[in-house]
Amino acid sequence: MNTTSASVLALAFRRHPRARSAKDPRISNHLISRLPQVSLLRRGLAGWLLLTAVLANAQQPQPWKQIPTPPLHAFKATEPTRVELPNGVTIFLEEDHELPFITGFIRIRGGSRDEPAAKVGLVSLYGDVWRTSGSSKATGDVLDDTLAAKAASIETGGGGAATSLSWSSFASDFDSVFAASMDLLLHPAFQQAKLDLTKSGTVSSILRRNDDAASIAGREAVQIAYGPTNPYGREPEIATVNAVTLDDLSKWHTRTVVGSNLIVGVIGDFDTKTMERKLRAAFEPLPAGTKLITPRIDFTEPNPGIYFANKGDVDQSNIYMVGLGTQEDNPDFYALSVMNEVFSGGFGSRVVQNVRTKLGLAYDVGGSFGAAYDHPGLFVVDAGTKSASTVPASKAVLDELGRLRTDPPTNAELRRAKDDLLNSFIFRYDSPSKVLSEQVTLAVYGYPADFLERYRTGVEKVTAADVSRVAQKYVQPDKLAIVIVGNNGEITPTLSTLGKVTTLDTTIPGAPKQ
Repeated sequence: MNTTSASVLALAFRRHPRARSAKDPRISNHLISRLPQVSLLRRGLAGWLLLTAVLANAQQPQPWKQIPTPPLHAFKATEPTRVELPNGVTIFLEEDHELPFITGFIRIRGGSRDEPAAKVGLVSLYGDVWRTSGSSKATGDVLDDTLAAKAASIETGGGGAATSLSWSSFASDFDSVFAASMDLLLHPAFQQAKLDLTKSGTVSSILRRNDDAASIAGREAVQIAYGPTNPYGREPEIATVNAVTLDDLSKWHTRTVVGSNLIVGVIGDFDTKTMERKLRAAFEPLPAGTKLITPRIDFTEPNPGIYFANKGDVDQSNIYMVGLGTQEDNPDFYALSVMNEVFSGGFGSRVVQNVRTKLGLAYDVGGSFGAAYDHPGLFVVDAGTKSASTVPASKAVLDELGRLRTDPPTNAELRRAKDDLLNSFIFRYDSPSKVLSEQVTLAVYGYPADFLERYRTGVEKVTAADVSRVAQKYVQPDKLAIVIVGNNGEITPTLSTLGKVTTLDTTIPGAPKQ
């Protein structure tokens, strides 16, 4: 999502150093009063000289505009060596001899979308407790000390579609650090004390989740867009976190850590054939097990309308307009990407220029027609504005969404959007490690290995007519859910002028009464 940062704003509005003195507060009125008086004649002469200089400068050539922009080089991602083991383990190897380090990771199918509804939060707890507990040979605390002495690391984690174990070390320490990683993978020793500690921290975070208005708006927007019972919209609650037991962690580990669920990636200062032998020796003994298949998840568009949560201690509103996005394998993905850039791609985009710059109705405003690999992403437009501008800002954003449907992009808008996408794309894969990570992700979701190479061609082929077509097909302002978190007493006119208002209940179930 495109958002405005303070650092970028500071850069955008930074004055020329010589312009600073006129505004410098250290120049007191007393000093100014002692400056020599300038006669009317001298003032007129100064003004004439200034005008002459401005006109002369305007007529000067601007050679930087004549600098030719060379075409982008062809992009072809370096494909890592891929090894398939009989038990289903897939291994990716990428040599990188720039530095004497080796980094590796194991991606394990199965994430929070696969956890039971009554125990939402299980995978997150698992990802933390796995590492802090350690293995049967070394507790987490002992492992910390051992790794610190080698400037190495071993980490575990849990995400929406997978859990992971990763390690990093000097190439000379690879054998010992990798052995410790495999010990943690194959012989975890989940500890009740570590689970209790992680639970306590998680519950504490849940109790504080209503402290920040922007966090409330984002959380509620996701739940409304996907639905509170959809695996992508569920939130951990105190009861679901407390329901997780040590046995749940062990059963999850046993279920998922099998050969058919593992994808291994290693990059660094090594010889590929030697590394392949080491990894084969480590992973081939694993049983193939049963590959985890995520059950089919149904998605429906959210009910349109205004959803409001009152937060009386703020003087501004956070606005989220949400609907379902798309998947990256959608043939319209490239046209939607260009459309999104035209609409909300940075300072030059339509929504920023019109809602923020020209109308001055938002501190920050942005959007994204999100795409995920194997399920719909989210279509989100968000804005932050003062309380009194809540309704005008919302209407202005809706107007821009409507204009996206009716006004095709100009040639300049189309060129800028495509240039921005293609020029930034290469920096997402400008190192072997980034390419390896993306290649592994593509393998996980069954995308072709040349998917990255198709991106440039796909974007370059997009026309203004394509952008208009997908805008009319996918952008339906009247079907969006509009989530607003702000101070009801300061919002004028009232939100009912936007439509039917549903009050959100942000009460935290199970929270102690205050």
